[in-house]
Amino acid sequence: MGQVGEYEVVIVKYGTRSTVKSDVYLNYGIYGQPDEPIGMDYFFWVVRNAERTIIVDTGFSTQGGTVRHRTFLIDPAEACAALGIVPEEVNTVVVTHAHYDHAGNLGLFPNAQVVLAEKEYDFWTGRHAERAQFHHSIEDDDIDDLREIDRQGRLRTWNDQLQLAEGITLIEIGGHTPGQAAVLVQTSEGPTLLASDSMHYYEEFDDDMPFAYVGDLIGMYEGFDTIRAMLHSGQVKHLVAGHDPSTLSRFAPVTGKLAGLAATIGGHA
Repeated sequence: MGQVGEYEVVIVKYGTRSTVKSDVYLNYGIYGQPDEPIGMDYFFWVVRNAERTIIVDTGFSTQGGTVRHRTFLIDPAEACAALGIVPEEVNTVVVTHAHYDHAGNLGLFPNAQVVLAEKEYDFWTGRHAERAQFHHSIEDDDIDDLREIDRQGRLRTWNDQLQLAEGITLIEIGGHTPGQAAVLVQTSEGPTLLASDSMHYYEEFDDDMPFAYVGDLIGMYEGFDTIRAMLHSGQVKHLVAGHDPSTLSRFAPVTGKLAGLAATIGGHA
């Protein structure tokens, strides 16, 4: 899987839904474009080499997906098994933000340290998380799981930027949520940014159209600018969106049990 400090990234699609652009882009009518259908895929990511395996986000739970009428494609536990990952042996889980589709299923990894931006944890365990515009995007059970992980001493919080390991850097982007994070990974195919929901769609980023659910609109625009600067400087070569249905087609397909549900950068899953 490459040299020390280089990783394979596996992009796993575990769910999907169909909607329209006016449902996913903030105030879509201001752009003067006709409304039209758009898909939305749900991913989690695996970052690994010979020394470590890190899970980035844990998908939505059965409860979180069912109440929102999402389509399940594969259970994250089943996807991990197909990749040869034993959840009980995973030491590190990164949660990019605490929305239901990124922080469900934390119980699958009972021995892992869970890494989450301090602003993110403080917000979702604070008083404003109950407000309808925010609460819509979380599951109370997931937040309770984070509280329990904290009580167990397995929660690691951080601010601004964190070098999680050689070749893996967490970057606080904000905007979508107070502590929305992206993950910069060094691979044999070049530096790869797992943008998560700092950029749901490539179109969202290219056309400067913020997502419908946003905690800080100016912060989301600034996040786009941060990512653009990273691309322009060469700090990022491969950009992985958080929910775009075209994502898997942009990278090398995975064969076997995850064929059609996964792609890889810098490795051969």
